[in-house]
Formats: sequence, C-alpha cells, structure tokens
Amino acid sequence: MLEAVLAVVVLGGFFVLRGIAATVVFFYLLPAGDRCPNCDGVTIRVESKGWNSIMPWFRTSWCLDCGWHGLLRHGEVTKSPVPDRSLIRHD
Repeated sequence: MLEAVLAVVVLGGFFVLRGIAATVVFFYLLPAGDRCPNCDGVTIRVESKGWNSIMPWFRTSWCLDCGWHGLLRHGEVTKSPVPDRSLIRHD
C-alpha cells in the first residue's frame, strides 16, 4: 500500500512540475511590449474581463494592421510619431 501511495505522489508531482515548467516557458515565449508577433505592427489594448481578471500579468491586444488578437506580456509601449513641425503649413 505504501508503494502505491508513493507512486501516486511521485507521478502526481511530476505532472504538476511539468505544468509549471510549461507555463513558465510559454510565458517567456510571448513577446513583451505592444508589437504584433505576426507583422510587427502596433497593437492596441483590448479590455477582456475574462483574461484580464484571471491573468492580469498579460496584455490582451489586437493588431490594427493584420487583425491578429491575443495575449502579450507587459513591456515597452511604442510612442506615437510626432509630426515634423517644419512640414506643417501655417496659412
């Protein structure tokens, strides 16, 4: 009986450790920032009550260029381009 309990504990421990290792690896595979992983375009943040309440360390995003939507890690946000003042006409 002791061997059966020990086997269940060891196999269950390996199952839990495998899940934790996969979660950590996939977390670092997700890109950080606001750039699209498909086209490298700028994404916008989308409010998702489900994902944002369950996993607040992710950023739910949608790409304006290619339509990709998914999760990104929080990171550097692309600044909006500042127009060149010399090109603006003042009439």
